[in-house]
Amino acid sequence: MKPGIHPEYREVVFLDISNDFSFVTRSTAQTKEKITWKDGKEYPLVKIETSSESHPFYTGAQTRIVETGRVEKFRQKFAAKTEQVNAAAKQASAARARRR
Repeated sequence: MKPGIHPEYREVVFLDISNDFSFVTRSTAQTKEKITWKDGKEYPLVKIETSSESHPFYTGAQTRIVETGRVEKFRQKFAAKTEQVNAAAKQASAARARRR
């Protein structure tokens, strides 16, 4: 590797501020804060808003829309227009039948 062009790759503590979950991993993230970890060593600290411990997808708190409910909502929304179109078609066919 060419010296002097790569950022420092070191162990860093990431702290999820929404639930105080933290973990140590390696990163090139730049930070000014430091924290003393459980092993007694001092590491750079990166604060994050969401991690796997607080994200709704990973915690199971994410709600899914039921497809049948969406179809039923669509049918209710357009039922009146469908009835009007069907009634107009029946009147038109009855008028054609009378003309014959």
